[in-house]
Amino acid sequence: MNNTIQKNSFYAWILAARPKTLTGAIIPVLMGSALALLDQKFSWIPALVCLFFAGLMQIAANFINDLYDYLKGSDREDRLGPERACAQGWISPYAMKWGIAITIAFAGIIGLILIYYGGWNMIWIGIASIIFAFLYTICLSYYGFGDIMVIVFFGLTAVGGTYYVQALQWTTHTTLTALACGLVIETLLIVNNYRDYEADKESHKKTLIVRFGKRFGEILYLSSGWSATMLMMLMLYQTQYSIGSLGIKVPSIRIYWFTALLPIIYLIPHYLTWKSMITIGTGKKLNSILGKTSRNMLLFGLLSAMGMILDYLFPYILS
Repeated sequence: MNNTIQKNSFYAWILAARPKTLTGAIIPVLMGSALALLDQKFSWIPALVCLFFAGLMQIAANFINDLYDYLKGSDREDRLGPERACAQGWISPYAMKWGIAITIAFAGIIGLILIYYGGWNMIWIGIASIIFAFLYTICLSYYGFGDIMVIVFFGLTAVGGTYYVQALQWTTHTTLTALACGLVIETLLIVNNYRDYEADKESHKKTLIVRFGKRFGEILYLSSGWSATMLMMLMLYQTQYSIGSLGIKVPSIRIYWFTALLPIIYLIPHYLTWKSMITIGTGKKLNSILGKTSRNMLLFGLLSAMGMILDYLFPYILS
């Protein structure tokens, strides 16, 4: 155990929470809320509640991952990724179980507020989030289903839930934004599995990269970022309807230039990071790619949200 970190100390819990991963919780809420603003449905209180709920559930998922990978023996001495709290002895397994329970309880209490805004359907989203947090580490990530669940949870559930609790509707743009967000966050998992390819093979953890090879992982990383950007480009226009003087629905097209085009900037650092990943290939140096990918994810989220905000403001600027 690292003697500089006292067992079960506050600092040990901070390390176990992995603050750098919280961008994965922030980005979906940011994009879902920006989309609600674009559709003139934004409400800051449920948006803030979603942010706290998503952040707590991300921390709970990190705790669960830390504990169960330790119990399964996946966190070995030759681990290439960042050190884990249970494996290093910073937090005891018993304390980690309590940490998981308390964090989920706080998330659940905060999440109950969303029922007031989104109705009883929000309970199912909360239950699904808790189930995902456990299933991902306990079994799904070991059989190659982790990638799909990241897109479903960080995309459709997180973005869609954030939007729905404010707008009380689901649109085509909701689906596009949610899938784009999920694909971008998926790049972080791809790097993680790419780095751990050899270790995962030895521990029989059948990630997609273990199943299909590192070259597949390289293609998947690049294509996930490109696909996310292409999905945002499909947000270029939206058909809206108004009631005319004769009581007939009149269609009109609204163009969202900023929403569709600003995220393209993300492709520059995404491509450069991909090139660096291939150049490094193996070893602990790939941890630097994790940091760059996290930065790129945040950039994508900010560019997408900024585009939606600008498209929301544009008509008011022109008037």
